[in-house]
Amino acid sequence: MSKKIFSLLFILFFTLRIGGQAVGGKIIDAFGNHSLDSVKIQQLNSKAIAYSNSDGSFKLDAPGMYVFNKEGYIQKTMHLTADTYYTLRLSINPQELSEVIVNVDQYPKSLKDVSASVGLITLKDIKRSNHTDYAPVLNRTPGIFMQNATLNTNRITIRGIGSRNLFGTSKIRAYFKDIPLTNGSGETTIEDFELSSLSRIEIIKGNGSSIYGAGLGGVIKLNPKQAALNQSALNSEYVFGSFGLSKTIIDMNLGFKSNSFNAIYSNTLSDGYRENNAYSRSTFTANTTHYINGKNELSVLASFVKLKAFIPSSLNEETYRNNPKSAAFTWKQAKGFEDSNRGILGLSWEHRWNAKTKLYSSLFTSFRDAYEPRPFNILKENTRAFGIRSRLVGQSALFNKQVHWTFGGEVFNDRYKYSTFENLYQDDAANGASIEGTILSNFIENRNYYNLFAEFNLDLLKNTTLSFGANLNRTYYKLTDNFPVSEQNPDQSGTYRYQNIFSPKIAATYVISENMSLFSNASHGFSPLSANETLLPNGQINNDLKPETGWNFEIGTRGTTLNKSLWFQLSLYRLAIKNLLVSRRTGEDEFIGVNAGKTRHDGLELELNYKVFKKERSDLNVFLSHSLNHFKFQQFVDETNDYSGNDLTGVPSYIFNAGIDFSHFGFYGTINYSAVGRMPINDSNSLYSDSYSLTNLKIGFMSNLKKTLKLNIYLGLNNILDEHYASQILINATSFNGSPPRYYYPGNPFNYFAGCHLNYVF
Repeated sequence: MSKKIFSLLFILFFTLRIGGQAVGGKIIDAFGNHSLDSVKIQQLNSKAIAYSNSDGSFKLDAPGMYVFNKEGYIQKTMHLTADTYYTLRLSINPQELSEVIVNVDQYPKSLKDVSASVGLITLKDIKRSNHTDYAPVLNRTPGIFMQNATLNTNRITIRGIGSRNLFGTSKIRAYFKDIPLTNGSGETTIEDFELSSLSRIEIIKGNGSSIYGAGLGGVIKLNPKQAALNQSALNSEYVFGSFGLSKTIIDMNLGFKSNSFNAIYSNTLSDGYRENNAYSRSTFTANTTHYINGKNELSVLASFVKLKAFIPSSLNEETYRNNPKSAAFTWKQAKGFEDSNRGILGLSWEHRWNAKTKLYSSLFTSFRDAYEPRPFNILKENTRAFGIRSRLVGQSALFNKQVHWTFGGEVFNDRYKYSTFENLYQDDAANGASIEGTILSNFIENRNYYNLFAEFNLDLLKNTTLSFGANLNRTYYKLTDNFPVSEQNPDQSGTYRYQNIFSPKIAATYVISENMSLFSNASHGFSPLSANETLLPNGQINNDLKPETGWNFEIGTRGTTLNKSLWFQLSLYRLAIKNLLVSRRTGEDEFIGVNAGKTRHDGLELELNYKVFKKERSDLNVFLSHSLNHFKFQQFVDETNDYSGNDLTGVPSYIFNAGIDFSHFGFYGTINYSAVGRMPINDSNSLYSDSYSLTNLKIGFMSNLKKTLKLNIYLGLNNILDEHYASQILINATSFNGSPPRYYYPGNPFNYFAGCHLNYVF
């Protein structure tokens, strides 16, 4: 009897042990951090098949070697052990972009099902360049144009929006994960952030994103690298090149069962092509995620940038053509530069209420301290910002139809303190350096806004989805003038606010076939004013000034054909803007804003990616993008000048890109050709820049030195044909003291870069 009892206990114990061999986990997009459903999971030995559910989670009966496969992502094979919870990350397959999951509507969906025009820049796209310049990366996306005078002087436009901003980027919103990079005046700087810290960039073109503030131009989302769980690695990279380029990158990933930590440090040095063009930047980015349990996830994102960059400024036409290496005379004499420290910190919480509802909340703060000596004065800036963003995402049924919905809001405040001082550089002509003199102005701006948003996606028919969205914005400025009041310096204190702006959106997606879809949308957007633009010449606030608003109408198609070898995206759009804001120059560093009319932006955007062939260790791909721009001043009267019917200033007539990617047994390379059409330099269209074309090449070799150690060496050549071109234009430049206007920032001539990257997994 005792033997029978022992045998039964043994069988029961063994059965419980077998039952305890279950394996579970969650599958997410490696860089977008979205849950991936319907991932096929197959055990290699038994061939048993399972699938991840709607929130990416899975449960398997036994440990073993498994293959994870989902269209749009690179297949992954992994050995899973018992009693361990895994978070698996699948990487994008650039040849299957239609099926890649994006989150532009806050509800993850395949790119082919999105009703907006979206540019997706993958990690492979980022690695095609020298890891230093954003412009070559962004400009391959149709509809986007980034002009870069120097590494720290840039202007980004989307479909022509933002072209009238003289210095920097405006009218375009940007986010680093869920943290706004756009300040309270609508100005954005992304180029300070380390390219190597990004996993991918998503660009929503036009004002079709109600959930990101309904910006006129669109939204740029920078997705930071996410650390992998259950894996630790160390990456180091060194890059050197022309004009004294030297760059060091250290990337550390620590992954545990339910925690991950990624930290990236970079240091970039360059003498620059031009005089007074030295550049020094150090960055530190940390991103950590903690999976508390099946319902809660907590992440922290921190970034710090220390920058000192000298400013050569723009040149007149004669100097630009004959001596492009020179700096503007006064900027060289003053040794003008920008010295700034910038940091952001964000805490994000994801809570799963149930299988159909999630809450995402982010609390963030940021700062920027800057010191900028210019020939006409010295500017000191101090900005402190904080805010919160929260959204509830879910799905439900309406009339037996599935509805995906989002409700949320964003509250933002920043306090911008700035003052100017005399620059007495002429008192020390022998040394030619800036000297701080008497204070000239002292202001504090308190800038506040809130966005309330909602989005509904209704699966009307089996192959048709309707989207409805809305954004409500309220913006308020308070300007405090702390400078002593006198007859020459009136008190400029005041407040400015405009009426609530309601921006609706309606869109539709029609799936023609498994591999192709049509999309269309009509959406409203706006761009906020800066406090400086609201000031009248007498220093008083102009409360009659209105923000620019506009409607975007678009139709397009995307998908794959030729046995899924060719991926394409084509869109036609019209963007109509009213209350056109003109920055009228009243002095060397003085501008006022004026509503002067309307513009109309008609355009065509095409993107192709053709997989010529793909084998186990070899592949060949061809890519192409084209933007055709027909942007006009529909109505534009500035004082006594009528520019109605003229071409929009500062935007090229076309942008064309084509290239080839290849790899073969460790060797790889890419060659890219880009052509940019001429663009009007002034509103009267009496002066245009020259069209130009650039050819860039990068080749390299990757090898596994050991099982845990990988080597990647590469060489890049930029502007191979040594084209002389203007990489940025200063529109409507004005002459001072009889000198000719300075319109041109010369681009770099032929240059090279080379680097070595080591990856160690431990």
